[in-house]
Amino acid sequence: MIVGIGVDIIEIERIKKACQKESFIKKIYTEKEIKLFSGKYNSLAGNFAVKEAVSKAFGTGVRNFKMTDIEVLRNEVGMPFVVLRDEAKKISEKMGVSKIFVSISHNVECAVGYAVAER
Repeated sequence: MIVGIGVDIIEIERIKKACQKESFIKKIYTEKEIKLFSGKYNSLAGNFAVKEAVSKAFGTGVRNFKMTDIEVLRNEVGMPFVVLRDEAKKISEKMGVSKIFVSISHNVECAVGYAVAER
């Protein structure tokens, strides 16, 4: 059963500019995300959009957890998936979420992230 959906769109150039500040990078991305996607601004923007989309699927927005509590990775064929930690994981467990499906798309200018939380 679907318990939440979320979508977000972000300008890639905005993320590129924000990533010039190390404080932004560390506030938004996990060490693993930084290692995998450093300099790949379309992927970083997509990850940002997914984190926002997941927060919307929770129905909370980005409240009561850190953006790094949601890690966005890719499987062996490039499909994105999320790993929840700390407070985001607690919110998910409280909602009874068993799986979060995500999708990312981008063009030259924007990236979009979509999330569906399922119980």
